[in-house]
Amino acid sequence: MIKVTYIQHSSYLVELDHTLLLFDYFPPDALSDRMVFGGKIPAFPQDKKLYVFASHRHRDHWTPEVLAWQKTRHPDISYILSDDIHIPRDLLTRLGHRGDREFKKRIHRVSPVSVYRIDDLVIQTLRSTDEGVAFYIEAEGLHIYHAGDLHWWNWGERGELYCETIGRAYKHEVNRLAGKHIDLAFVVLDPRMKEGFSYGMDYFLEHIDCDLVFPCHLWRDYDLIDRYKRLPQAANFKDKIVDLTQENMIFEIEE
Repeated sequence: MIKVTYIQHSSYLVELDHTLLLFDYFPPDALSDRMVFGGKIPAFPQDKKLYVFASHRHRDHWTPEVLAWQKTRHPDISYILSDDIHIPRDLLTRLGHRGDREFKKRIHRVSPVSVYRIDDLVIQTLRSTDEGVAFYIEAEGLHIYHAGDLHWWNWGERGELYCETIGRAYKHEVNRLAGKHIDLAFVVLDPRMKEGFSYGMDYFLEHIDCDLVFPCHLWRDYDLIDRYKRLPQAANFKDKIVDLTQENMIFEIEE
């Protein structure tokens, strides 16, 4: 049994038999100048190893508070952080980690277009079309993809050439997954892209073999999922896309 908890925005917790994978967590009030989210961290089973992934430094994907969790939330934790994330020395001092070599071994910095073996995980990174990386992970026989901010960003005000360039870059990175089977994918579906909101999801579904897709980066516009499913090009894929209606939803998936 796989358990997936939708926390908020692009943050999900995937619970496997022996492993916990937490993606792109940030505090609910981190974007209070734009909106306040309501996602809550679920309880972490203490007998499972916890891996905290952060795809990049944007505050809707990363918070340094996770570095305190090894003392406050979970004793067996490792961090897989994009190398654009800066961790000040004084922060580690404030958290009581300065000079703690064992804690520093828990932090793994990753670069785009690389492969890492961390414990029993195999992690392939893709280059984001914004900041940082996307993750393709092999864990306990499952294959999991988290996009971070790898997306076909279609900011119309930046002009047609920009959108075409980003589109080519997005296709190039997603094509690195060609030929792989993905059990769970977390893919951007952003309402701010207006009429181009479907481009990234369209290309991913048309070119990548995937069982289930959890939308990310919705900015709480959950109606966008139904809107996407009603598009003609989604007809053959809509059963793969998980419906979200609120934060803190839990999904149990039979393997």
